[in-house]
Amino acid sequence: MDIISILQRFPILASLTPSELQHLAQVTELRTAHKHGFIYLADEPSDYLCLLVQGTIKIGIYSPDGREIIKSIQHPHSMFGELGLTGECQRAEFACAMNQEVKYLVVQVEDFKQLIQQNFDQAQAVMLYLGERLRKAERQWESLILKDVRTRIVEFLKESAGERGRQVGYETLVKHGLTQQDIANLVGASRQTVTAILNELRKSNLIHFNRNSILIRDMDKLN
Repeated sequence: MDIISILQRFPILASLTPSELQHLAQVTELRTAHKHGFIYLADEPSDYLCLLVQGTIKIGIYSPDGREIIKSIQHPHSMFGELGLTGECQRAEFACAMNQEVKYLVVQVEDFKQLIQQNFDQAQAVMLYLGERLRKAERQWESLILKDVRTRIVEFLKESAGERGRQVGYETLVKHGLTQQDIANLVGASRQTVTAILNELRKSNLIHFNRNSILIRDMDKLN
């Protein structure tokens, strides 16, 4: 695969000059993770960051009693595992491929630091990216504390539609590839509760869903 053409698809790298892209391509390694395979685990060194080329991954932690808690879902052309840029030495979370093979680029933290030290616009792009990730995490934790499960699920549906939905007439189709257990781990609920609420929304003709997608009948009516 042409690494330079792949790198050019990442919005966060839009500020790099052709020569900087060439240099980044030279220090970048393309890797593959199989379905449900781990890309990295908690407590491993945070000495590289990743750029997701293909597939979907989940970032999460395990609770003391062994439950999986999903902190975010990452889709192609996003960056993850980047906290080494902020001084993190050991990872506090895991990254795992979801329901299909994943391809991703690996860049050593020190190599990426050199790029952002030489390019202010790129440094600003990374800072804005980290800020948005932080705000999204804060919204998620506030939702867990302040809102009931049904509201959290509806907000998950609307956010997914806003980020990856495709308009089909008045309806919005979201291809997500998540199991109901994944959704439960993301919104902080049991799988049984998620199933019951999704069935309630379907019975009310607000959504239709199958294993890999959700069709939202009318975004304005979904609440």
